[in-house]
Amino acid sequence: MVALAARRVLFLYRLATVGQPAPQRIEYARKNAGAELKAQLVEVFGQKKLLKWTPSGVAHFFVMWAFIILLTVYIEAYGAIIQGAVTGRPNFHIPLIGTWPVLGFLQDFIALACVIGLIAFAAIRVRNAPTKLGRKSRFSGSHLGGAWLILFMIFNVIWTLFLARAAAVKTGNFPYESGAFVTHTVAKILPASRLLEEIALLLHIGVMLVFLLIVVHSKHLHIFTAPLNVLFSRRPDGLGAAQEMRSGGTVLDFEEADPETDAFGRGKLTDATWKDFLDFYTCTECGRCQSQCPAWITDKPLSPKMLILDQRDHAFKIAPYLLMSEEQRSHQGEDVLALLDKPLVGVDGVIHPDVLWSCTNCGACVEQCPVDIEHIDHILDMRRYQVMIESSFPSEAGVMLKNLENKGNPWGMPEMKRAEWVAELDFEVEVVDEKMPEDAEYLFWVGCAGALEDRAKKTTKAVAELLHIAGVKFAVLGPMEACTGDPARRLGMEFLFNMLAQQNIETLNEAGVKKIVATCPHCFNTLANEYPQLGGTYEVVHHTQLLAHLVDEGKLTPITPIEEKITYHDPCFLGRHNKVYAQPRDIMAKVPGVQTQEMHRCKDRGFCCGAGGARMWMEERIGKRINTERVDEALTTDPDTVSTACPFCLVMLGDAINEKKNTGAAKSSLEVVDVAQLLIKSVKGGA
Repeated sequence: MVALAARRVLFLYRLATVGQPAPQRIEYARKNAGAELKAQLVEVFGQKKLLKWTPSGVAHFFVMWAFIILLTVYIEAYGAIIQGAVTGRPNFHIPLIGTWPVLGFLQDFIALACVIGLIAFAAIRVRNAPTKLGRKSRFSGSHLGGAWLILFMIFNVIWTLFLARAAAVKTGNFPYESGAFVTHTVAKILPASRLLEEIALLLHIGVMLVFLLIVVHSKHLHIFTAPLNVLFSRRPDGLGAAQEMRSGGTVLDFEEADPETDAFGRGKLTDATWKDFLDFYTCTECGRCQSQCPAWITDKPLSPKMLILDQRDHAFKIAPYLLMSEEQRSHQGEDVLALLDKPLVGVDGVIHPDVLWSCTNCGACVEQCPVDIEHIDHILDMRRYQVMIESSFPSEAGVMLKNLENKGNPWGMPEMKRAEWVAELDFEVEVVDEKMPEDAEYLFWVGCAGALEDRAKKTTKAVAELLHIAGVKFAVLGPMEACTGDPARRLGMEFLFNMLAQQNIETLNEAGVKKIVATCPHCFNTLANEYPQLGGTYEVVHHTQLLAHLVDEGKLTPITPIEEKITYHDPCFLGRHNKVYAQPRDIMAKVPGVQTQEMHRCKDRGFCCGAGGARMWMEERIGKRINTERVDEALTTDPDTVSTACPFCLVMLGDAINEKKNTGAAKSSLEVVDVAQLLIKSVKGGA
């Protein structure tokens, strides 16, 4: 059994190394050993992510620790067999601690807790069965038979454990005189029999070996791979910056890269890295990602779980042929060759294009995954190949790309329009000529929406006024500012992103910019987390962070009460991607009269507005509109105002609210505003 399990592990290793290298993963883990040790303690042993879902999390906590603590029982079992064969008496105990009552108690307690956990798992699976709930079940699409088999095998491990230990009590071979409360209770109903003891001991070890073989061939392989996946996952948590494009483990230089020899994203399974294969192996099929995915919830074909499982199942299907030599492969039949040539993305491919283009990059899947699978990286790599090699993407996104390339903004407006909002203020805003003004502390990165979209311009002017009132000196780039490249990168057009980013970095460096404040979370994320990949490192803050700080310092004082009931929508790229949850709420809490009411999906479980992942510029033709779903949630709080801190969210939620007003489903006074607009209204006394 052990040899067969080892053979399977070798196969899995060989299959993973068919993919691309990922030296940056190993290098980061080596350089940040302290952070990785903490991650192991918190995520693996502490089960932090699993415990966010309390009932199933607690059950899994005890089952996981049963696997660890009960290793001592297997040491005792093997020791008893060996000692029994040598001396005729199987009364082995672990040196030093093997007769300690506390260890005996701990073994029995965790085994009993494991049984209770199994009952909880069974109840959860029955209650959430796909046959009853359909798409609403997080187990929809999972391999259900395998899960029940594993639960059955764990139960077999536990009952044979108690039987073997209780039989040893009756023959006087049990090492714990007290502490093992369950074992001693079971022993009361058993006869004293050496034969029963030997049979039970062999049965217990046999069940364990069969279970080991099942585990390495099932989704429960995560028992062994989850710690590795956590070890090599991106920090802080797989969100924030998109990964750089790599081929052969090296970052692509677009001036020298050759699509004929270099991997441009993921066009075939072997373009995936060994870390991606580790993701495949580690997926537990729990469906937490699926249950939080805005695309799946609104009846679109994207399930983050199935995205991983479909690739994994395809990998296992073609694995025997991938591991063959070219000569061996040439002798295979047409069916085999057709299977090997099956496109990774396509109408008849492993992943349907609608799955790929439904993703908003909101990060809910990565945030909820208990084993640190990085679904967005998989999607982005496949998008890159589709966009840059196949030129296959939603047609309306092509207009956005052309506008970015020709005009530096997604709408294709003239660059001079970027500074028009400045003339609408009653104070002077300095526009950078070549260098930042000496007295300017911050560069205010206005962003495309903030400069060109009417609703977002209200936020821009509110922030500018607040900074002016607080005495914070700032300047703007005006016509020199171009799109950060976020829509191009999230669509998969990495080349265009690089072009825009390098242009902006050159502008910022020449101007001597050190500190930046941005109102758009997408700009904020790109400037703070992605520009350093290209040599542009700055101190970047979101406007809510800076405004909250100014309020705390007393430089901004909300005075006028705003007697409104407000619900706050967390922008994905501000919240989940960058963990900015507190500051927008802190600002609203300081405004007199405001009553805040959270939506049931908020903070790290917040629901997307539907604009991320370049979807702001794509039509939403499948299922319910994501922004409509989010506004429906907002309406359950009966708000007077919906607040947010992102221009994309402002537009998406505003559009959905207007639709609701037209049908009478929302009161006519309901509006969506940025947190900065609420603050300026209170600071200026409604003027």
